[in-house]
Amino acid sequence: MTIKDQALAPEERYKLVGKLIEEIKLRRYSYQTGKSYISVIKDFLKSGKPPREFLLLYTNKSKSTMRSAYFALKFFYENVLNKSFEEKIPLARKTQRLPIVLSKEEIKKMVEATNNLKHKIALMFLYYSGLRLDEVRNLKWQDIDFDREMIHIKIAKGDKQRVIFLHSKLKEILKIYGIHKEGFIFTSHGDKVYNKRTIQQIVKRASKKADIRKRVTPHTLRHCFATHLLEAGADIRYIQQLLGHKDLRTTQIYTYVANKDIKRLANLI
Repeated sequence: MTIKDQALAPEERYKLVGKLIEEIKLRRYSYQTGKSYISVIKDFLKSGKPPREFLLLYTNKSKSTMRSAYFALKFFYENVLNKSFEEKIPLARKTQRLPIVLSKEEIKKMVEATNNLKHKIALMFLYYSGLRLDEVRNLKWQDIDFDREMIHIKIAKGDKQRVIFLHSKLKEILKIYGIHKEGFIFTSHGDKVYNKRTIQQIVKRASKKADIRKRVTPHTLRHCFATHLLEAGADIRYIQQLLGHKDLRTTQIYTYVANKDIKRLANLI
């Protein structure tokens, strides 16, 4: 099956998208990456345009959206069509935006402003463990070793498992909540695992109740975890391990927002 400079018939598009989904599953790409690639390729197949002309449609969109479209096409050509992807489009580097960081007092206000115990625990996992949103959702009781005070993160980005500490405040509140032997920690009615939207809303409501004017997301609390550890003197390589970053350069962004050295410099004048 080949791609011509014209729109394919619906049944041909369906077969190609089906094969794309198979290839994504075989590589165990994240749900978000798979969803993005499938959306791009569906639009590409409907357009009937060659890759370069199709990518020109993205020039008025963000850099990250443009990059995502490019890599979706590259993946599709190389893994579904088994062809080399000839386009050599210069991709603009991602704009490095410094993370928003809250103070410890602001975090405390968010936790205290949350009355629902399970919601409070979700907030505390995001901050006191530095977990990603999906890592919190997929936490199971059997992943927590209360005796050794460790958390085993088994479902992580890039399938890279890691072990992190169980903070004493988390341990205390989990005992109050009631420890179970197995199963997901965060479930709603019918034992359904919390969806992303639920946790996003928990964080949004907590920040609003705490009267925080900054834009706060679940990932903001992960940023706070890393920055506060760095400010307290933790070695950046340990922080890299706790966060599950593959590259130290990803972790080094927190050196730009940690105020330990900034405060020291302010005292020099």
